Amino acid sequence: MGPLELLAANLLSPIVLSFALGVAAAWVRSDLKIPDDLYSALSIYLLLAIGMKGGVEISRFAPSQIVWPAIATVALGLGTAILDFGFLRRALRVSAVDAAALAAHYGSVSAVTFIACSQYLEAVTTPAEGFLPALVALLEVPAILIALVLGRSASNGSGEPMGAVIREVLAGRSIVLLVGGLVIGALAGKERFSPVAPLFVDLYRGALVIFLLEMGLTAGRRARELRRIGVGLLVFAVAAPLVHGLLGVGAGRLVGLSVGGCTTLGVLAASASYIAAPAAVRLGLPAANPGVPLTLAIAVTFPFNLALGIPLFHRLALWMAEGPR
Repeated sequence: MGPLELLAANLLSPIVLSFALGVAAAWVRSDLKIPDDLYSALSIYLLLAIGMKGGVEISRFAPSQIVWPAIATVALGLGTAILDFGFLRRALRVSAVDAAALAAHYGSVSAVTFIACSQYLEAVTTPAEGFLPALVALLEVPAILIALVLGRSASNGSGEPMGAVIREVLAGRSIVLLVGGLVIGALAGKERFSPVAPLFVDLYRGALVIFLLEMGLTAGRRARELRRIGVGLLVFAVAAPLVHGLLGVGAGRLVGLSVGGCTTLGVLAASASYIAAPAAVRLGLPAANPGVPLTLAIAVTFPFNLALGIPLFHRLALWMAEGPR
């Protein structure tokens, strides 16, 4: 399958088209709105489903098969956060607390981007390792913590005590559902999971389409705020995912992941958090401007990865596996 076919397979998928519908509805100021309770329920369902399906797959792997990908994932989270913080401070002259807030968002992960990547890999019949949902949970935390340490060190430790911030991160909804689902799935195994599989597997794609419609609405509304953000940060919101994705695909290749696994790790590294990171930054760095990283993550980086980043990192993973032709 050539580059244009890969791109078409991604852009014409129901989840991308649903996201585009949400953006269009926001731009024409439609009164379309997903009820808050439904959005919350869908996010709980999707996160738990990711965890449980991943846990079932993890039960099939020996711990030795997961150790190095896990180490690479933690190193990616820490490394990208430190890299972003240094770049934002030196190249763009962003304040320490705002640079730390951006580093926390861009070093962490978007579970929805992971879901979109998984659906894309299914569409192009590229299998990936079953333990990858565990890497989503692993990537959620390290970048947030190191970014908060960097930001608080530069601002004389203002904000809630670090113990409270760490508890907030670890007890956050996304971590609890992902890790809890992984444990449930791993302990249950495939046979005992099968009675609930119709709910957590068969209905999964339909729920994702509705969730992406809401994400499109949110991105469309946030896009109006981009005019108040400097050009340098707008470029960062696209350049950072490209650099992170390259590092992620390379790290996957280094630890022996398949093409699908390398693609996924690249996409995970390229994504930006808009659930766990904002909550942690609110507590740990109260002086930071919360609107800038959230707007960039939702209105720029998420659509970029959804439309172009996923097929690009897949192509890169193929190139690394097969060599240039």
